[in-house]
Amino acid sequence: MLQPIPDHLQKQLNVLFVGFNPSLKSSETGHHYANPNNRFWTILYRAGLTPRKLTAAEDVRLLDFGYGLTNIVSRPTKEAAEITKQEYQQGRVELKKKIAYYQPKVVCFVGKGVYQQYSKRRKVSWGVQEQSVTNGCIEFVAPSSSGLVRMKMEEIVDIYRQLTSLI
Repeated sequence: MLQPIPDHLQKQLNVLFVGFNPSLKSSETGHHYANPNNRFWTILYRAGLTPRKLTAAEDVRLLDFGYGLTNIVSRPTKEAAEITKQEYQQGRVELKKKIAYYQPKVVCFVGKGVYQQYSKRRKVSWGVQEQSVTNGCIEFVAPSSSGLVRMKMEEIVDIYRQLTSLI
């Protein structure tokens, strides 16, 4: 049985990163962004958000930098396409509760699709969103760190770099 992985949350985070859901590899290891094809840890380092490239096994250390990790859906899948409408619906409600409780300065959605599911908006641009769904925090949309994303790594890193000026 595949296990969800623990969130890494605390009050007043600088950035809360929100992914779709855990990969099968993350479920096996118990760590966020554990798939070797996922570029999350490289992106954070290259964008200047961490002083060195962390590994998935060090995911809890992000709290030391004022960053948290969660997902809109907790059930691990091979790909996000397997997530059901009901799971997104429930995940959206849970995520709103987490954001209201933990009050991060910025919520960074790791993938346009994650934010589309959360906000129920079709048209979404990269970066800071003009109108937040949740009052009191900045909502920021960044590309997914999945190795399947077709954008150039430098373009992705440039978008994540905008987070450094927000915090």
